[in-house]
Amino acid sequence: MHSIVALVPARSGSKRIKDKNIRPLAGKPLMAHTIWAAQASGMFTDVIVSTDSEEYAEIAKKYMARVIMRPKEIAQEYSTDVEWVTHALQELMPSHDSAFSILRPTNPFRGEGTIEKACRLFEAAKPPVDSLRAMQLCKEHPAKMWVSQGQIVAPILPYCTNMIPWHDTPYQSLPRIYAQTASLEVAWWDTVVRTLTISGDRVMPFFTEGWDGFDINSEQDFLFAEYLIEKGIIKL
Repeated sequence: MHSIVALVPARSGSKRIKDKNIRPLAGKPLMAHTIWAAQASGMFTDVIVSTDSEEYAEIAKKYMARVIMRPKEIAQEYSTDVEWVTHALQELMPSHDSAFSILRPTNPFRGEGTIEKACRLFEAAKPPVDSLRAMQLCKEHPAKMWVSQGQIVAPILPYCTNMIPWHDTPYQSLPRIYAQTASLEVAWWDTVVRTLTISGDRVMPFFTEGWDGFDINSEQDFLFAEYLIEKGIIKL
């Protein structure tokens, strides 16, 4: 088994939900649920929180995570994942044949079993892949989406089947298309070095179902997460 570290990104500047990553959910800071799941999976040599906030850092340490302080310039609203992952790479200086998994704290329902399964599939891939990414069958097909061009709109996917445009085709007849979720990603550190991306060229899908892909991005999402827990639909 290769060495894998868990990376939990927790910047402090959330615009839609203030201090989202430490807001209490089921009595614990949101990030704590992801830290616990990572630890319980037994797959990681270290669980690391990358943050720009001293307050967040103290909370992460309380839950036995290691902390890497992220420079403010790569903790902005439009900062990319590869920026903070590269910073973590420079701080950790891992061996070229080791890996990392990104576990976002906004996905509190992704459990330790899901994490373990994903890491084992990634390591066992033959031939090896650059990365693994969680995804689910999309609910809204991109063939039904349009781009505004002034007074008219154009379909994003201008394809046809038997002369029938995809946007006029029933969902069940369209090709199955998957959307990436915030559940998890796994990749070799070498992928970042070689491709300057966190995914590389050979991406292995990890298909999830149910609540594994649920991501908290709005106040409505947070309220719904609380409802699911209150009703016993989800147990943390």
